[in-house]
Amino acid sequence: MASHGVSRISDGPPKTDDARKVELQKIQIYQELVERVVRAVQEQAFTLDTLQLTTKLLKDNPEYYTIWNYRRRILQQMFYDMHKSISQSEDHTESTSEEIKIGMIKDRISDDLRLLERLLREYPKCYWIWNHRSWLLQQSVNLLPRKDSRLFWDREFALVGKMLARDNRNFHGWGYRRKVVAALESKELRTGHEATTMAREEFDYTTRMIKVDLSNFSAWHYRSKLIPRMLDRDTADDGQRKAVLDEELRWIQHSLYADPDDQSLWSYYQYMITAFDPPRAKTAIAPNLTKTERVEYLKKELEKYLELLDIADDCKWIYQTLIQLAMTFKKLTFEWPEQAQEIGSWLTELQKLDPLRSGRWNDLEKVISKA
Repeated sequence: MASHGVSRISDGPPKTDDARKVELQKIQIYQELVERVVRAVQEQAFTLDTLQLTTKLLKDNPEYYTIWNYRRRILQQMFYDMHKSISQSEDHTESTSEEIKIGMIKDRISDDLRLLERLLREYPKCYWIWNHRSWLLQQSVNLLPRKDSRLFWDREFALVGKMLARDNRNFHGWGYRRKVVAALESKELRTGHEATTMAREEFDYTTRMIKVDLSNFSAWHYRSKLIPRMLDRDTADDGQRKAVLDEELRWIQHSLYADPDDQSLWSYYQYMITAFDPPRAKTAIAPNLTKTERVEYLKKELEKYLELLDIADDCKWIYQTLIQLAMTFKKLTFEWPEQAQEIGSWLTELQKLDPLRSGRWNDLEKVISKA
């Protein structure tokens, strides 16, 4: 079978008959296990034994999302049974019964989280493991007192930090971190002592992670979401927003001079320059720049990246950015900037450097000719 035009050919030696027999036996055992789990769920045998069968199956194949759904149904029944058995018991006072129930639920959630930790070490980019982990933590919110649930989420925040330290580009981990932070900031988990937003701390975290690896798409993306939140929290005025924009433009410029071919940097720069284009400026760092300020920024940015061409004239991103800046200038002032005398040559270089997108560049040429 071919994938992206490349045939999948085994690099190893041909399997012996004995090896094939062993493999077939494993397949048969796996299929029998699947049948046992499906049969148990059909019979609504939502018991610890069935849960353990799903554990065995998911260790072999964590991508089997139907089994994760079964596992959640079993756990929901177990949580209900815990509540029912303790509530009906006459051996405990009401307060003692509540403590026992909370302890049992905490133990069950903790056991499942530990299982997922082990699985994530082996399968860090499996959607279904992350999804089940989120579900478990939400159960802590639904079923436990706030202080107990908060402890689970605080531990989760520390854990995801460790995981991103091991693999700082794992976009599953970055998405999950945002989810954990949102939960910790929510009213459901605040106990009265925590800050209402973690935007500043998370912004500083992206700074540290980007300094470790400039090519971290996820960190740059997260940063673009944090800055507006941070500025809104501080009720920053237009001058303060402009100062942040200037600082971010300086940092991204230094980064691009270090590695002009890094697409993650250009993606973040695209977000920066939305501030210069009024229709796109609503979510920008500095959305209220005057027309004069926007024109001045565009002139400076054009000069910066024309200079960058001197050391990286084979980088398509520079030509693409220069054209975009020039077209934004034209939209604002109804005339081309002085530097745009070279726009034809920029487009020619772009077509040479990126022939796979020739249709796109031909369309862009038509747009420029009509502008």
